[in-house]
Amino acid sequence: MKTFDSARRDLLKLSGLGLAVSLPSLSFAEAPKIGSSPLLFDVRTYGATGSGKVLDTKGINAAIEACAAAGGGTVYFPAGTYLTFSIRLKSLVHLYIAQGATILAADSPLPGQTTGELGGVYDAAEPNTSYDAYQDYGHNHWHNSLLWGENLHDLSITGPGLIYGKGLSFGVGPSRPPGAPQRTGFGPERPAGTPPVQRPPRGEYPMYQAEQPGVGNKAIALKNCRNVTFKDFSLLKGGHFGLLLTGVDNLIIDGLKIDTDRDGMDIDCCKNVRVSNCTVNSPWDDGICPKSSYALGYNRATENVTITNCYVTGTYMLGSVLDGTWQKFPADVRGVGRTGRIKCGTESNGGFKNITISNCVFEGCDGLALESEDGALCEDITITNITMRDIHSSPLFFRLGARLRGPKPETKVGTLQRILVSNIVSYNSSARLGSILSGIPDFPLRDIKIANFYSQHVGGAPQDQVGIVPPEKIESYPDPGMFGPMPSQGFFLRHIRNLEMSHVEIEPVAPDPRPSFSLLDVHRADFFAITAPTSPAAFHLDQVTDLRIAFSRATPDVTLASADNKTL
Repeated sequence: MKTFDSARRDLLKLSGLGLAVSLPSLSFAEAPKIGSSPLLFDVRTYGATGSGKVLDTKGINAAIEACAAAGGGTVYFPAGTYLTFSIRLKSLVHLYIAQGATILAADSPLPGQTTGELGGVYDAAEPNTSYDAYQDYGHNHWHNSLLWGENLHDLSITGPGLIYGKGLSFGVGPSRPPGAPQRTGFGPERPAGTPPVQRPPRGEYPMYQAEQPGVGNKAIALKNCRNVTFKDFSLLKGGHFGLLLTGVDNLIIDGLKIDTDRDGMDIDCCKNVRVSNCTVNSPWDDGICPKSSYALGYNRATENVTITNCYVTGTYMLGSVLDGTWQKFPADVRGVGRTGRIKCGTESNGGFKNITISNCVFEGCDGLALESEDGALCEDITITNITMRDIHSSPLFFRLGARLRGPKPETKVGTLQRILVSNIVSYNSSARLGSILSGIPDFPLRDIKIANFYSQHVGGAPQDQVGIVPPEKIESYPDPGMFGPMPSQGFFLRHIRNLEMSHVEIEPVAPDPRPSFSLLDVHRADFFAITAPTSPAAFHLDQVTDLRIAFSRATPDVTLASADNKTL
């Protein structure tokens, strides 16, 4: 059985076999011209070797500079392995990574070193600012990346080749001891003094300290750019973020294959975005993650976003999705996050507006999450045609909270409203949590509609979970496990105004003692054509007003003006 590391070595071997596909209409001996400027800039012409043994940083950047100086064009990476530190992107420059070509991130300096093994370093992170405290280190810096650009326009990276972030840090912070062999796993909050579960290794990679000067932290990072296209390439081990795109407008991401340790792509404070036809395997963090941080120094919404025809997973930890050697990690192994989901949040200062998520497949990961914790207006979102299998937490997690990580006193509780969810299948999910939709006292979720939702879970929760009242945790980091064990096997619904659910079925494999729907502080709720076990009772109602249930197999038709501690 191949390990994750050996799979990557195989991929790199392929890069050195000369398996490039030529561009049939282009000859480098007689490059077509616009005026007196060549359209194509082969990095080897500018000194890059593609050998994978010596640094090609200078040659690559020279080709990009020449292309930009000529008014734009294509910088071409023929088959080979291009070992490099930071590549500085430019406006009007298109990078084409040919079949058999690999852009390989050189090793960062280890703790105590000033340079990497080959005597180089990544570009320095930007100086700290007064608003660094509102995001983690990775979100606040772009220059310390394998490929980066700031204040650019009209740029693209395409082609069937590979970007391999082997020498990048994947986000370890200063609290970790120098030379620690592996980053610990993610998960719910632990009691004080409880040691974290050590995550299993995923290949023999050094642990680089993210904040150390000279260390590379992300594969691709852009700030304040417009008219950007990423298409068709593969990304292996993307560091802290495979793609960190902050303040990028008119953005197209299409046909990428990403296999990484942390977030696959973060789309932060961006407008007019299309993500399509992508595969993302990210076991220890999120797959596709719209965010709305304060990293630009002001609130800016992520809006007008389409995410469609994508596959996200967090369960493949041996081998790689990129060469077909991927294998699922055994279910009983501890310290495995299996996150891998689509999530709006957690950074959520500016908002998420006018977003559609459709025709996507989730496997062996967390479910879909919408989170407004730092004042975001999370509204006008449509989620449709989603299939989920082997979900490890909540198929749906909608959370309006009050962490309020942002400038005080202007950062106030935001909204989560006008959300439409339809045509969802969730098969074989964990019984531990169920779907969770929760606001906080005085700040409810509003205008939520869920239709045509089939949710099958393994069932068999212990009897002592019945009647649990989960803590509010108003200021806590939002994640499905934040509340602990849940009192419902289907949906936990708290602090909501104007809720409609129709043609929803809850099906446990093993009998489960919890009600399928637990409602707490819900006003004006309509349930139509609901199918759920009738033993136990399908509904538990507390502080519920203006409720209607009709045409349902779960319970007889009923209209209630109010209900407190009542089962149906």
